[in-house]
Amino acid sequence: MPELPEVAAIADYVDGRAAGFPIRRVDVASLAVLKTADPPYTALVGRVIESVGRIGKYLVIRTVPGPDSTADPVISLVIHLSRAGWLRWSEQLSQTPPRPGGKGPIAIRVHCGLPGEGFDVTEAGTQKRLAVWVVRDVGDVDRIASLGPDVLACTREEFGAILAGTTSRIKNVLTDQRTIAGVGNAYSDEILHTARMSPFASAGSLTDAQVDTLYDAVHSVLADAIVRLEGQTVARLKSEKRTGLQVHARTGLPCPVCGDTIREVSFSDRSFQYCPTCQTGGKVLADRRMSRLLK
Repeated sequence: MPELPEVAAIADYVDGRAAGFPIRRVDVASLAVLKTADPPYTALVGRVIESVGRIGKYLVIRTVPGPDSTADPVISLVIHLSRAGWLRWSEQLSQTPPRPGGKGPIAIRVHCGLPGEGFDVTEAGTQKRLAVWVVRDVGDVDRIASLGPDVLACTREEFGAILAGTTSRIKNVLTDQRTIAGVGNAYSDEILHTARMSPFASAGSLTDAQVDTLYDAVHSVLADAIVRLEGQTVARLKSEKRTGLQVHARTGLPCPVCGDTIREVSFSDRSFQYCPTCQTGGKVLADRRMSRLLK
């Protein structure tokens, strides 16, 4: 799933190529991904892209009126790539509209940037969770309105207050977008490994020193990822993300810090990874799914 660093890199890449240019055409191959009807997606045609940014893990393409578009001061195209979505930029975007209801991965195609350029929003797999909104106010997107503060905008005091106010496991707190926005499964694994903290630690029981360490780990891990991804083409972001991971998706491999074997805890639809030596005092956490398989 694209998280804050990838969404920020995608936003920066598209902004550098599309800002200041009009949207020439929008092709929708999957109406199911559109979560709004007013304004219609056709209202984007002729409008000029003012900026491309992010809110949490949401990509926000802000448009203003062009000479041949509707007079709404601002209309934003908001995209949540979810677990298997992606954005593919092309300098030679196909002029043939994707077939509506087809079996291909393309959900929406946006013709913007220089003539011939633009991007496809795609989704792989069978679980269709990609979501797109066309709104006058990004606050009209319920999921954005319910987001917690952006993880990089939190002060140390705000971050500590959030943790002190819950008894949930720290892994769950970091990935709950309603509590803190921007971090997902992969980077929460990396943050907790850097902080040498168990994913099962109770957020509300952390000492001030532990909160300091975790806060620093959040910023160092995300800042490092943002720097590594800066300037990369959208096509290279996924592979570049993987090269920077220390524990996530590395089950069975040696920890690059201590050499212990990286372990995994699995759930029905996801899993996370950690290093016992670095994070849990050598204790191997219970993997409930594997335990059931062994019975």
